Amino acid sequence: MLIGAIAVILATTFVFMPDGKPAAPVSQISEESIAGGSAKLTSQGSDELIAAIGTHGGEPETGFNPITGWGYNREPLVQSTLFKKDSNGYLIRDLATDYSISEDGFTWTVTIRDDVTFHDGVPLTARDVAFTLNTAANSSGVDLSMLENAVALNNSTVEFRLKDAQATFINKLAVLGIVPEHAYDETYGDNPIGSGPYRFVQWDKGQQAIFEVNPDYYGQEPYFKRLTLLFMQSDTAFAAAKSGQVDLAEIPSSYANEKVDGMKIVSLDSIDARGISFPMQPDTGRRTENGYSIGNNVTFDPAIRKALNIGIDRQVLINGALNGQGEEEFTGVDKLPFGNKEAIFEDGKVDEARKILSDGGWKDTDGDGILEKDGMKAEFTLLYYSNAQERQALAIALSEEAKKLGMNIKIEGKSWNEIDTLAHSNPVLFGFGSLDPADLYLKYYSKSYNPSSYNNIIMYNNPVVDNYLRTAITSVDPETANKNWQLAAWDGTTGFSAKGDATWTWLATINYVFIMDEDLDIGTPKIQPHGADIFGNILEWKRMTN
Repeated sequence: MLIGAIAVILATTFVFMPDGKPAAPVSQISEESIAGGSAKLTSQGSDELIAAIGTHGGEPETGFNPITGWGYNREPLVQSTLFKKDSNGYLIRDLATDYSISEDGFTWTVTIRDDVTFHDGVPLTARDVAFTLNTAANSSGVDLSMLENAVALNNSTVEFRLKDAQATFINKLAVLGIVPEHAYDETYGDNPIGSGPYRFVQWDKGQQAIFEVNPDYYGQEPYFKRLTLLFMQSDTAFAAAKSGQVDLAEIPSSYANEKVDGMKIVSLDSIDARGISFPMQPDTGRRTENGYSIGNNVTFDPAIRKALNIGIDRQVLINGALNGQGEEEFTGVDKLPFGNKEAIFEDGKVDEARKILSDGGWKDTDGDGILEKDGMKAEFTLLYYSNAQERQALAIALSEEAKKLGMNIKIEGKSWNEIDTLAHSNPVLFGFGSLDPADLYLKYYSKSYNPSSYNNIIMYNNPVVDNYLRTAITSVDPETANKNWQLAAWDGTTGFSAKGDATWTWLATINYVFIMDEDLDIGTPKIQPHGADIFGNILEWKRMTN
């Protein structure tokens, strides 16, 4: 056994620390009732909370099922996890009481509490944990490709056997809610049973979900005994908040400076980065196994990628497209301990960008303002998810910045189904944010490419970077792991960052903006990863009293 079972957590830069009755569907709020200022549904000082969510933490398509993705990078509310993260991102115990790792790193053994029951009164045991992990490994909701199988050794001990010694495996145990083997079927997401702080009450699809406090919860008792989550688009949510119909709502960054009587606006930093993937292969007519085109002759040219990275002014994009609600981003993980500060650079250097393009053979020979090379225009189509307002705004602003460099970026909003078919041959404005460095491995390790997922969607292949990534993900020494994550971005000669191969153009990390009742105290919110985990510290929430 490794003394450093704890060192594995440190290798990922974390520190291990100690330890009803259905309601009327209030989400049937019409735009007319909002405009007319109908009776306030909230009650200051009450132990009920009505929240309008939608843009980032909205309605789960497949229900409240952790195996299909519910709770990943957010508080699952209904289910418990083996570990969880506190407000600073440190791992702490939840169901787990202890764990150990075999010397070769392939076997993890976790012991769990023996005093936990599901909401239906059935005890939670190691069999449920093993069932959850094995079932999730055969689904597409959570990446558990490293898991061989999970086995319950007894009621309180579960053993995980891995295909690959991955020091970051513990992060998977902190995001996957445990489901009951006896009550799990294809309809589980519609009527979930868990062991978390809240019990599921009802789900009116397209409208709301209601949860009530779990009286048998083993942890701290929540202040709010009833939660109603309304699924609204952000503009509608802001209108509902202004008219007094909700206690809390996520709103667009464009409303960050609004004033509303009786409410306050809170802007939360995040590690949720927006960046543009660049197909790294030329267009030679190749296709994926699904028949989708591979490669882009413009983004294949490193001069295009490097010039765009250094020539655009990220702060201009943030001030305009995000109303100032964000921070510049250069590697996708700048804020995280495994990010490489040496890979950050000064941007907005238009003249330097133009020189890179000129040296790369790009010239404006016809005087139309767009550079050409070998009869090919310096232009491409940038795709973004059509329902994401901030991505559309960023794409438009980026296109304007690119014109200064002689590039023509055409933008198109698409559904994710459409993006799936085009992402191998067109740049895409993605959002990524995770406290788990394994995401870097999936994004840049050559052998992680999977045509059915977004893992290494750009088909990047750099043997030097591969070596750094393999060393990092298998190392149990924290300094070695972090150093190699950083070197993969930039080692002074090569790397996946803009200083190296310029695989992506990272733009910004966004702030999540919420409007809420003035008397609502949300404690110290957790670090906001991709997914906007506003409820991540729900057990700290309360109403302030005079």
